[in-house]
Amino acid sequence: MIKAIKVMTLSSLLAASALYGVSTAACTGCHGANFEKSAMGKSKVVKDMSKEEIVKALKGYKDGSYGGAMKGLMKGQVASLSDADIDAIASSIKGGDAKAPAKTKAPAKAEAKVVDINAKVADKARLEKEDLGNKKEVDETVLGLRKTSLFNEDVKPNNGKFDRPAPGAAPKFERAYVNAPPMIPHSVDGLLPITKDNNQCLGCHMPDVAKGVGATPIPPSHFTNYRPETVLKDGELVKEGKKVGLKGDIGNVGDIKLAKAKKLNHLYQGRFNCSQCHAPQANVDTAVGNTFKPDGLTDEFKTHSNLVDMMNDGVE
Repeated sequence: MIKAIKVMTLSSLLAASALYGVSTAACTGCHGANFEKSAMGKSKVVKDMSKEEIVKALKGYKDGSYGGAMKGLMKGQVASLSDADIDAIASSIKGGDAKAPAKTKAPAKAEAKVVDINAKVADKARLEKEDLGNKKEVDETVLGLRKTSLFNEDVKPNNGKFDRPAPGAAPKFERAYVNAPPMIPHSVDGLLPITKDNNQCLGCHMPDVAKGVGATPIPPSHFTNYRPETVLKDGELVKEGKKVGLKGDIGNVGDIKLAKAKKLNHLYQGRFNCSQCHAPQANVDTAVGNTFKPDGLTDEFKTHSNLVDMMNDGVE
């Protein structure tokens, strides 16, 4: 998602950071467009700090000598920054045209509840209205997802609004089914795109940090390599110690059940792109109702995963 920036002060701030060769765009998701927010209700208001204080804090986060509740999160954010980068960031923050409000207020804590995203789309009255099987006549305008004449080519997409609270200030969304990848409940402004060298999600969601900032921790399955070990030996393709081929131990790759799980002490790189499975939510009307009913989606599994224990289900 790319959202147009309408606040001129933010434009000035980002322009200033570009001149210094660094960007503060990723910071604004937690600290606010003008750095006027207390990140997750725990940090100092950066806009109220002097340049010297900002430099000292960032360097302290980097070497581990500074910070409280945000220490673990911020260490990952500044790990790759040089002293020159840190100085440039501090300069861009204090050199921007944005001015902090006279009084700043920490974002409200997320309510202790889980939002059911299917509440409206599973409405009984709506489902009965959309049930074409119970109608004697079906107008062409209700066929398909366009909800208009099949001969009308003037069809516009439904533009959703991705306005969401900042990280740490939004209630979680209920999972659609057991072990479904949870949806992103907060704003992703400044956090995307994710690359193998720059993943802002890890700053909050790594298990050793998540509890302290109230984030959902990355589950054990993401620290596990399930891919079969593959080597080329004597001109033969060998997977998990077995030769692949018509005359081999297994006929083809599809005959492999599940590789032995290899537990890692770091995030498996096959999982680096969080937004490939975890999507931000938009406030948009769905094209059709939802009659899907998940099995076993108890209160526990609406917010938690046991995928690492279930990987072999149905395989043996």
